[in-house]
Amino acid sequence: MKPIIGNTEYFKGIGSVRFEGKESDNPLAYKYYDPKRIVLGRTMHEHFKFAVAYWHTFCNTGGDPFGVGPKNYPWNTAADPLQAAKDKMDAAFEFISKLGLEYFCFHDYDLVDEAETLAASEKRLQTIVDYGKVKKAGTSIKVLWGTANLFGHPRYMNGAATNPDFNVVAHAGAQVKNALDATIALGGENYVFWGGREGYMSLLNTDMKKELDHMAQFLHIARDYARSQGFKGTFFIEPKPMEPSKHQYDFDAATVIGFLQKYGLDKDFKLNIEVNHATLASHTFQHELQVAVNDDMLGSIDANRGDYQNGWDTDQFPNNLYEIVEALLVLVRGGGLKGGGVNFDAKTRRNSTDLEDIFYAHIGAIDLFAKGLLIVEEIINDGMYEELLSGRYASFTTGNGAKFEKGELGLTTLHDLAHQNVITQLSGKQERIENLLNRFV
Repeated sequence: MKPIIGNTEYFKGIGSVRFEGKESDNPLAYKYYDPKRIVLGRTMHEHFKFAVAYWHTFCNTGGDPFGVGPKNYPWNTAADPLQAAKDKMDAAFEFISKLGLEYFCFHDYDLVDEAETLAASEKRLQTIVDYGKVKKAGTSIKVLWGTANLFGHPRYMNGAATNPDFNVVAHAGAQVKNALDATIALGGENYVFWGGREGYMSLLNTDMKKELDHMAQFLHIARDYARSQGFKGTFFIEPKPMEPSKHQYDFDAATVIGFLQKYGLDKDFKLNIEVNHATLASHTFQHELQVAVNDDMLGSIDANRGDYQNGWDTDQFPNNLYEIVEALLVLVRGGGLKGGGVNFDAKTRRNSTDLEDIFYAHIGAIDLFAKGLLIVEEIINDGMYEELLSGRYASFTTGNGAKFEKGELGLTTLHDLAHQNVITQLSGKQERIENLLNRFV
């Protein structure tokens, strides 16, 4: 496929990134990701639907609390915000097509800077969406999901849908309507809600029940509006325990699932699980995936990692093969993603200032998932992992164990059986299973 290049080529000297195999020493080639290769009955492309994060890849300039960003991207030079937005979109389409990918994700004000008034912001967003529709025409590039930035502006210091000021809630509603309209216009397949400031810092000034009721009401009316506009996709909630709020209402997968079920939203919403958010909640990525799989609520993934020496959201590109293999075992055995894909919500480091560094980061992460999937295929085809796992629960496959699972035994029966049974220790064989995985990894 010929790369999509606008009036200016931003990534000069970099052509199409292709699969060359693990023996290749070309740093701008895939060693493991062959999108058409069949693995466990599906192509690699179908397993992952890799997506580029608009905000980190094209907007983030490496700033941190101690200094401005050192990255001077060539698409960020225009003084006019609309021209700057068009230049950024040109760079995005060039980058995505050169990587050989099809998807990207965005916040509303990633596409174009917010204006001084809501009316002016709407006009800007509509203009760049129209430009995006032209850019997409005749290409295979698609939107995996859109969302609204309801956390960055000072108006959202006390939350968006959960804000104690109705005027702020109304503004958030307008912003979500616009973001939904943009997502639908660009053919977006899903829509994400991330409650960046939907939480509290102190219960002393917080009516938690009222705020949760308001958040549920907000999600109901957003869903109803999108459906009325013909949106057929899935809505995702992205759990995160804290930061920027001290305690966020979407703390982890279990909390979000309970919330969705309580308020009758579980038929339209699933979860978008992020690695770094899982670790901030003192869970593993694998755990959060499994919790979502258990309730058929795993929709999509934000692929990144945290720094285990830093207790905050560093959004680094994933590079831990063992962790990804464990996660993919959960994902594959759970039936895969429901509607979403693998979005690289990750950024190059502050001192990675060359444009080619963005390519290296994405290529490495994509290859990591591809290699992990090939390893998982070997593990599953070998059969020993499944045998060891199911063997731990063999006592429930026949006899009284099977009757218990079917609900055929009462507590009195358990009491009587306990007097007859002799308990012998049953090893978890954790070390053997870990050695088994190491054999393949």
